[in-house]
Amino acid sequence: MRIRRSFAMAALAVTAAAAAFVLTAGPASATPAVSADPTRVDSELEAIARSYIDALVTHDASAVPFAPDATRVEAGLKTGFNGPQLRWDLDHGPQYRVIQGIRELELSEENGVVSARFLLDAGFAGAKLMTVEIAETFEITDGSIRTIVAHITPKFGA
Repeated sequence: MRIRRSFAMAALAVTAAAAAFVLTAGPASATPAVSADPTRVDSELEAIARSYIDALVTHDASAVPFAPDATRVEAGLKTGFNGPQLRWDLDHGPQYRVIQGIRELELSEENGVVSARFLLDAGFAGAKLMTVEIAETFEITDGSIRTIVAHITPKFGA
């Protein structure tokens, strides 16, 4: 538990430092999420989850269907409290400006829950600083994202 809390605090510190730099350096280049199998066709629910993942990179959440009471939990900490706040964060939040690209995206669906696994490259000023593996689950009902739970694992040498 102590290690998990320390990792969460370290992740928040890195995000805050990178966000502070990005406020002066400008946004990272935006590239769309790249599937591990680009010939695969998403299900309806997977396409909804993909709209969120794409918005992480493009900073345009206009196509993401959030439920008004949507929530997001990252590393055990609640980081999303409602749909409008999640949309604003994706569009304007400095914590997302460090994202340079998403690759090796894998999506699966079971009983209204979409699981996504991908590598996220982060950095600024054109330099990649780190890659993390993201595992997110999306609870989607009535065509809207209700809950997102994210687990983040650093990938050294990726």
